[in-house]
Amino acid sequence: MRFRLVPTPVQEAVLLEHCAHARFVWNLACEQHQHWRPSRSGAPGYNEQSRQLTEARKEFGWLAAGSQTVQQQALRDFAQAMSNFFAGTHRRPTWRKAGVHEGFRIVGRRGSHWDVRRLSRKTGEVRVPKVGWVRFRWSRQIPCEVRSFRVNRDRAGRWHVAFAVIPPPVAGPGTGEVVGVDRGVAVSAALSSGELLSIPGLRASEAQRLRRLRRRLARAQRGSNGRTRLKVAIGRLRARETDRRKDWVEKTSTDLARRFDLIRVEDLKIANMVRSARGTRATPGTNVRAKAGLNRSIHAAGWGRLVSRLVDKAPGRVERVDPAFTSQICHACGHCEARNRESQAVFRCRACGHADHADVNAAKNIAAGRAVTARGALQPLGGAVNREPQPVLSSV
Repeated sequence: MRFRLVPTPVQEAVLLEHCAHARFVWNLACEQHQHWRPSRSGAPGYNEQSRQLTEARKEFGWLAAGSQTVQQQALRDFAQAMSNFFAGTHRRPTWRKAGVHEGFRIVGRRGSHWDVRRLSRKTGEVRVPKVGWVRFRWSRQIPCEVRSFRVNRDRAGRWHVAFAVIPPPVAGPGTGEVVGVDRGVAVSAALSSGELLSIPGLRASEAQRLRRLRRRLARAQRGSNGRTRLKVAIGRLRARETDRRKDWVEKTSTDLARRFDLIRVEDLKIANMVRSARGTRATPGTNVRAKAGLNRSIHAAGWGRLVSRLVDKAPGRVERVDPAFTSQICHACGHCEARNRESQAVFRCRACGHADHADVNAAKNIAAGRAVTARGALQPLGGAVNREPQPVLSSV
């Protein structure tokens, strides 16, 4: 549950110090583990790092002036991040950068380290260590079981407070209806029902202003106040685009979870798809700029976030389908041929003449759970591979 935080100028200065201290402690812990491998010894654990933090607070007054709760929690978060890395569920923790990773977490029970109270219908307050009561915009009821919250500042200079709580799943309609979702760049999500959904990005005027600001930023002197103001202006535009993407993902995932009992999506390896094509000095890549533009479009389409939110809101009702040849199979007759897809939007079967929107045809194949085996046979989701000779359909 995320709320907009409205600190006073004095409170904002203290919050920035908390962010800097948490980032400093995190980066020190990251430095200690930078060249460490599981086969080696000597990397300190949480208990040793906590002892080192106590000694550092005694030696450096600027660190002792900050909140020990914030700094201690940064070490706990790093230890948890390393555990997730060794378990294979997350990537290795990396460095945090000023202006990009501005935030800290507070864990505790109400009445000990923090508390929340409501002032009016639209205003609430949360108590932050060494900051006091900070106001935020109250838009939803906060459950009593919340035990932690995170304060962060985005690149646009906006402060937010997020309370850690797992919302209940969205109930399905109970009709047994199945939907297939095909994710793309031109069309963000195409449904097997024929709906074409696209993420609202920046308007033409906003995109033009963003280009002008970037050109001015390239000419601005490093370290100047003008460059700082340009970065804030660019951050506001990018934050507006990000807010629209998140809003679209939340509304779309909730709508799909309410309307359908089973949601099938392609099992895409997004991390591999957005990998850079630069190569190395010995073997440089080709079409690097085009691939970089495609990578940005994939990130802007919100592929991964849409599926993750569907899994959160409809647990057990999301199935991943093998994406092989789903855009080349005719949903009407099952004929698979690369020439079936004439363009990005046009699909016309060479065997039966069936015509449809290319993304909708792929979504229908995903809803049916069909993929193509190595020998060209259609394979249903979860079924055995059909290795019998298949009839060859004559092309029209």
